[in-house]
Amino acid sequence: MMLRRCAILTSLLVFTAAAHANDLHDAVKKDYDAYLGNLFDHFHRNPELSVVEFETAARMAKELRDAGFEVTEKVGGTGVVAIMENGDGPLVMMRADMDGLPVEEKTGLANASKKQQQSPITGDMVHTMHACGHDVHITSLVGTARQMAARKGEWSGTIMLVVQPAEERVIGAKAMKADGIWKRFGTPDYALAFHVSSNTVAGQINVSEGSPYAGADTVDIVIHGVGTHGAHPHRGKDPIVLGAQIVLALQTLVARELSPRDPGVVTVGSFHSGTKHNIISDRAVLQLTVRNTSMETRELLLNGIKRIAENMGRVAGLQKDMLPEVTVSQESVPPTINDANLARRLKKAWGGSLGESRVIDIPTKGMGAEDFPYLTVEPAITSVYWAVGGTPAEDFELEKAGGPPVPSHHSPLFKIAPEPSVRAGVESTVVALMELMQP
Repeated sequence: MMLRRCAILTSLLVFTAAAHANDLHDAVKKDYDAYLGNLFDHFHRNPELSVVEFETAARMAKELRDAGFEVTEKVGGTGVVAIMENGDGPLVMMRADMDGLPVEEKTGLANASKKQQQSPITGDMVHTMHACGHDVHITSLVGTARQMAARKGEWSGTIMLVVQPAEERVIGAKAMKADGIWKRFGTPDYALAFHVSSNTVAGQINVSEGSPYAGADTVDIVIHGVGTHGAHPHRGKDPIVLGAQIVLALQTLVARELSPRDPGVVTVGSFHSGTKHNIISDRAVLQLTVRNTSMETRELLLNGIKRIAENMGRVAGLQKDMLPEVTVSQESVPPTINDANLARRLKKAWGGSLGESRVIDIPTKGMGAEDFPYLTVEPAITSVYWAVGGTPAEDFELEKAGGPPVPSHHSPLFKIAPEPSVRAGVESTVVALMELMQP
């Protein structure tokens, strides 16, 4: 008898979960057809560059107010914070970045961006494009706000929706942190975010228990030399030769000092020196990007770069005051590292609500970086960052058959399928919030 009751209870729970999932699926589809689709179209046509997302921020503030949230604007520049309190429970933050890129869209889509904007960096008028999918992120955030406001009887706690500027320049999260976001609105118990991915089938949810995004450091090496005539090299110290030796020596960091199972990248992207064929310069500058997926690897690589640069200077016979100078830029970001327990918990919730076939765990192949970790360290906040697929399955099949390759992020050809991407963004976020804010 007891076994029968347990079986009946289990069946009821499964039926209830399925009913909730179907209700959410239908509600999000209805909202996309009636509203979110047009909103995405607006954002896609009107991308704005980092730190000057004025119109986007104003529209997002209006949308979130209309959804019933208490909204504060101009946090860390153009950032927006929206709060909805609904009884006792955790404070859960969901972040969406909103900036576009200085790229001319060449997708040929009917709603391709034609917008131009003055660059805050160069002052030039440049084309702008949502070439990384941030239009999906902010549209999904609005959809999430609307769903959570309509379901207040099903959750308890406080939701904090963060519309972040300047992710593409990895300075937006830091700016909001410097503006006292946690002091002003409370430190979240959980922090969430997602990114649409052109490398994943549209509608799928990809979540890792490790590091979905690498840390990135921008490093400059200034190499001092002694200038002389190109016909009299023995009278000087050639910074180009020394720079070349440093470039080659740096390759041993990943090849011979980092464990083969630990990912890391040291790329010299720029090497500048000299003015004329027959002049040995007195200065060279190397510009590096350094990528890692753990703080231990980051320390190993950065310490190794400094050690190699300085000691190659000694090999060249430079005095102490002329040794190469290594500077790590403030535009560096730590790796994004998911809390493994929370990732497993959300994966289970997504599988139960959205279907096991939609939830995957495929490690990221590249070493792209994110500034989201600035919101989750110091203090440490339990967090998960996942990916939502954006490319139709048939596009991958065409690519395999020799057709056009699926465009990468930041490409002028970048495009995603809006409806499955936005809807998956809303559904996955709502399920995550509901899981963490059970009454």
